[in-house]
Amino acid sequence: MILATRLALLLALTGAVLGCATNRAQAGDKAARPPNIVIILADDAGYADFGFQGSREFATPNLDALARQGVVYEAAYATMPFCSPSRAGLLTGRYTQRFGYEFNLTHEPTPGVDPAYMGLAVEERTIGDLFQAAGYATIAIGKWHVGSLPQFHPNARGFGHFYGFLGGSSSYFPQAVRPGSFERDGAAVQPEAYLSDDLAREAAAQIAANRDRPFVLYLAFNAVHTPMEALAEDEARFSAIADPQRRRLAAMTWGLDRATGTVLQALRTNGLVDNTLVVFTNDNGGDRIGLDASNAPLRGTKGTLLEGGIRVPFVVRYPDGRGAGERRSEPVSLMDILPTSLDLAGLGVPSNLDGRSLVTAQAKQDRALFWRYDNMAAMRDGDWKMLRYPDRPAELYDLSRDIGETRNLAETQPERLRAMLRRLFAWEGKMSHPRWNTGSFWSQEDVRRYSEEHIATGIARSKAELEDPHPQ
Repeated sequence: MILATRLALLLALTGAVLGCATNRAQAGDKAARPPNIVIILADDAGYADFGFQGSREFATPNLDALARQGVVYEAAYATMPFCSPSRAGLLTGRYTQRFGYEFNLTHEPTPGVDPAYMGLAVEERTIGDLFQAAGYATIAIGKWHVGSLPQFHPNARGFGHFYGFLGGSSSYFPQAVRPGSFERDGAAVQPEAYLSDDLAREAAAQIAANRDRPFVLYLAFNAVHTPMEALAEDEARFSAIADPQRRRLAAMTWGLDRATGTVLQALRTNGLVDNTLVVFTNDNGGDRIGLDASNAPLRGTKGTLLEGGIRVPFVVRYPDGRGAGERRSEPVSLMDILPTSLDLAGLGVPSNLDGRSLVTAQAKQDRALFWRYDNMAAMRDGDWKMLRYPDRPAELYDLSRDIGETRNLAETQPERLRAMLRRLFAWEGKMSHPRWNTGSFWSQEDVRRYSEEHIATGIARSKAELEDPHPQ
């Protein structure tokens, strides 16, 4: 009897030890699991049209909470001032001029342009390619807009799952989405809800489906790109905003924020918050002409290389919570998202990337950033910003004292200007020739958009043409 009791006690103690070891192993496995990557991209939103960016007019509670939990980079830049090449820069971590991607895609190529080249060059590796090769589930949802031919399709560019549309814009109302334009992995489907909510539901479902393996989720909303369409109940929430266009934009932004909240809740529900890098940003500066978006205190609009055309909201919530609540002023780029993700995942960062990991000391050092499209170019070096035009002398600004680019210092700093121009020319010498352009209208419009008078005229026209949303 005594022997049996001792044996039972020994077995119980052995089981307890093994149980503790198993629990420690499971905890270790969870800690050792590579982080998930979630990139949430807004479209054409204003720099100042979020609560965490200072707006008192628009409401973005979910994004504001994310900003409190993460780092807000106040000097973050898109790689280009319009949708398509900016996305190519984010997806590759490289200057898109390196592979001839300098213009938006167009439905009507100019004479002599082969449509087979109009997309993200097949020689380039995307975030999907790199993480898929490392065993990640790779998911793209929403607006693609980096090529519609088969060789440019998300499923051919490293993304195992795609739900969304290949073009640059879509109606937000499911009954108005053009048949055949929306798909799931090549099969035509129709969205079932207001598009921001529909995309978020798909993202939440994919998070749940992949909770037991590392994944990359690239969620590119079309909000708040035109057409300006909002749910009636969302617009009613902002009845205090007198201007009908700004009221509509506030409602669309509320829908974007609600959809973001759906995705963040899915991470919480599936226990993935502490092992997921979450990035929220915008593809380019706010569209003042089409949306009356606010880029205050920045000058300029989408389509220009002024700060209002290229500086974007940028929030990063790191898996380990580092920097929570901080606001940082060093210049960063959407090109940095890919190397940061690879760095956190413990994967090698290709040497040909132009972006830098935000988790290394090197990322905090001064850096030069470059932009070029059509006949315009710009460079930021430390606090100094230089712009080169085709029809007027170059301009120079000290952004540390003049974020609104109102005081041109080119005449008082000629040596600095010449040195920056030389560095710009040297950078351009390493870039490729554009594979296509968007024609004479946009070449002229690209220059006109630097005029505040032209922007004001465009804003007035878009307000006059504002349509009622589609019937619910």
